[in-house]
Amino acid sequence: MRMMSPEQEWGGCIGDYSLSYKDVEWAQARLRMVAHRTPLSLSRTFSEMTSAAVYLKMENMQKTGAFKIRGAFNKVAALSSRQREKGVITASAGNHAQGVALAAQHFGVHATVVMPAHAPETKVSATKGYGAQVVLTGDNYDEAYEAALELSLQQGATFVHAFDDPDVIAGQGTIGMEIMEDLPSVEDIVVPVGGGGLISGIALAVKQLWPHVRVIGVQPAGSDAGYRSWHSGTLQHIEHPHSVADGLSVKTPGKLTFAMMRRFVDDFVLVSDKEIEQAMCLMLERAKVLVEGAGAAALAALLSERLHLQGRKVAVVVSGGNVDLTRVSGLTAQFVGVK
Repeated sequence: MRMMSPEQEWGGCIGDYSLSYKDVEWAQARLRMVAHRTPLSLSRTFSEMTSAAVYLKMENMQKTGAFKIRGAFNKVAALSSRQREKGVITASAGNHAQGVALAAQHFGVHATVVMPAHAPETKVSATKGYGAQVVLTGDNYDEAYEAALELSLQQGATFVHAFDDPDVIAGQGTIGMEIMEDLPSVEDIVVPVGGGGLISGIALAVKQLWPHVRVIGVQPAGSDAGYRSWHSGTLQHIEHPHSVADGLSVKTPGKLTFAMMRRFVDDFVLVSDKEIEQAMCLMLERAKVLVEGAGAAALAALLSERLHLQGRKVAVVVSGGNVDLTRVSGLTAQFVGVK
């Protein structure tokens, strides 16, 4: 298939893959009996604080506590029977691991999840609880990723990438479809960005039929490879990404997701870890909802007034709620009573 630059007119093809709204529709059909249709709820508190009509897309209420099950399930569902017989393998220290494990369990597929040697025991246990074989190796995600690729070649198992995969992207795009179905008058959708799979899927779904709706990406300042890539027009690499939003700490976005972000995303901003932590506390204090750092990043951007969306109807993607509870007491002590 002919390679296309991100700036070329959209014709259904990006990079080596063909992706369209139809792919997201297929993903929606596959997920209908599995994934939750999460609420899109108007927050009067955050609407008053930002002078915008703020609707929260609560993916923290999704199965496994995060949106990742959508892409993982769609990927495993799309495999041939022969591919399923050989199993799946992935690398992750968090939400993607649980999503792949649950999807594999549903289809009776053997799943191997490679996690860093020092991955939190709670996440290791949760992944094992869904029936996956967990391999602990490496000091960080990238070393676990390399080990997973090697195991995939040795075993002949299908590697399920956390974000740079067309079926995974299409699965995440179902969030965009649900937002538009539940709130057709939405004007802006604000999305947290790590490797870019979530925002690429949402933007693909939205821009095909509603090109006037703005899709805005948010990244932590300490993990801004996607932000730098989008603004520069070339893939950027960060050797040591760091953020309280560990789910967004990625060294570089995917080639496919980069092309899609460049084509479909309207704006891209950064937030500080302090702003993310404050948003986490406000969600807990005002909305009575516990969210992880990645899940609070989009709201943090809106609260910072960096987006200038006053008077507009805005959907904010709350991507997940799997936060280490040991962090909560420190956060609440720091920000209790924030107005």
